[in-house]
Amino acid sequence: MIEMLSYDFMQRAFLAGIIIAILASVSGTFVVLRRYSMITETLAHSALVGVAVGLVAGYNPLWMAVVLALVAAWLIEYLRSYFSLYSDAVLSILLSGSLAVAVVIVSLGGAFNNSLFSYLFGSILSVSTEDIYTIVIFGTVSLALLLLFSKELFFIAYDEEVAQTSGVKVKLLNFLLVSVVAIIIALSIRVVGSLLIGALMVIPTVAALQYRVGFLPTVLTSLSFAIASVILGMSLSFYFSLPSGATIVLCVITIFIASLVITKR
Repeated sequence: MIEMLSYDFMQRAFLAGIIIAILASVSGTFVVLRRYSMITETLAHSALVGVAVGLVAGYNPLWMAVVLALVAAWLIEYLRSYFSLYSDAVLSILLSGSLAVAVVIVSLGGAFNNSLFSYLFGSILSVSTEDIYTIVIFGTVSLALLLLFSKELFFIAYDEEVAQTSGVKVKLLNFLLVSVVAIIIALSIRVVGSLLIGALMVIPTVAALQYRVGFLPTVLTSLSFAIASVILGMSLSFYFSLPSGATIVLCVITIFIASLVITKR
């Protein structure tokens, strides 16, 4: 462990990974309770469009990923709320469309290279100091918003109609939640990859829910699972030259399976 942390890129990767684990697990709790897990995959593909635009046009791919993910999140919630479309249908349409647009942009721009693959599957070598600053700033704001409105968000997740009749601004808070999730996903694709970030956001919460404890213990359990998966996954990635994102996801799936076995007994 000491040898691994002697490298600057591993220090940046661990810092970014732990921050992402905190953000993903906390936001993932609300997403899973809302039965809205597929939004993570949709927003990840939308963020990939931003990465493609950034690589082709010469802009910062991370910033473009944040912008496109936010636009997609607002569009999803707008279509769901104001046109009464089924959530899964909206997510399926945007997921397929976003991936198609990303592939077309990359193909036309000739940017289908290692840089894109690092955003698809994650790369510990690609996390820069600028990325750390961006993750810390946006991550802090996102986490603060989640904690500030945690009671209202939990109320909406429990029963949206009752929350609305009780005076809770449901539509506004729904837009807030999807915006925070979009930002977190866009920030995460450097470390975990756009194809795998949904797993880090959903699986720790699902594993924690198996223990059937209260809301706060579930959030803390999910948080511990996510952080443990990131630390173990990055360590294995370093020592065995494995893709960081895939290794982290395999670790969190292992924790989920262990949780199933433990709670079954």
